Amino acid sequence: GIKTGFGNEFLRIGGIKMIADGAIAARTAYISEPYIGSDCDHGILAMTQEEIETNVINMHNAGFQVCIHANGDLTIDMVLDSYMKAQKLNPRTDTRHRIEHCSLVNPDILRKMRESNTIATPFCTYVYHHGEKMPFFGEKRLKWMFAQKSFLDYGIISTGATDYPPGPFEPLLGIQSCVTRTDSNGKTWGVEQQISVDEALKIYTLNGAYASFEENIKGSITEGKLADLVILSDDPRTVDPNTIKDIPVERTILGGNTVFEK
Repeated sequence: GIKTGFGNEFLRIGGIKMIADGAIAARTAYISEPYIGSDCDHGILAMTQEEIETNVINMHNAGFQVCIHANGDLTIDMVLDSYMKAQKLNPRTDTRHRIEHCSLVNPDILRKMRESNTIATPFCTYVYHHGEKMPFFGEKRLKWMFAQKSFLDYGIISTGATDYPPGPFEPLLGIQSCVTRTDSNGKTWGVEQQISVDEALKIYTLNGAYASFEENIKGSITEGKLADLVILSDDPRTVDPNTIKDIPVERTILGGNTVFEK
């Protein structure tokens, strides 16, 4: 039947997405400690634990990849419990269930993600575009937000995501943001989560392909894979990291055909 993977390289069925809590930009992600400036504001839930479990189990049993929007640490933990319960009830190989955004984590969450082979798809442009909102989370939490370095350290597959249109679709800016953790005003947030350019490039290419079960046809310039690539005017690994976003695209190639040329 129709399930994750149905289609072709241009249009295909991906994972089933559900929304379990609020947003980082709106200060509504469901978090364990109140937002800075409040004694009781923990954000909002969009689904109960029972609703998450029921939907996850149904989609898991139907053979779908499940991709749940969960920003806050409390919500992420609820989703992970549901993924692990579904897998225990009906063991499947290579589910690649994901947590969309996966914004605020902690060591316990990271261990659960590793144990359950859950993929993280954090925003990579939010640090740059939403720096003015970061003070609501505080320095303590920012060390664990958009945690690409921690995902790498724990052996968790993570990708580069935008949440377009809330986060503009700008892959070079996303790579820059992973490397510098600097906002549009030049302030750095959560320096502990900085990663190298090479690590960010892999997150945006091979890891992204893996997260959609497409690593055999895309994600690297390799013989036998789709000839989908861009040619940049400079090397992201050698320019000033704060200028990666400004590197011009000289050519875009799709299926071996040039579809854009500067």
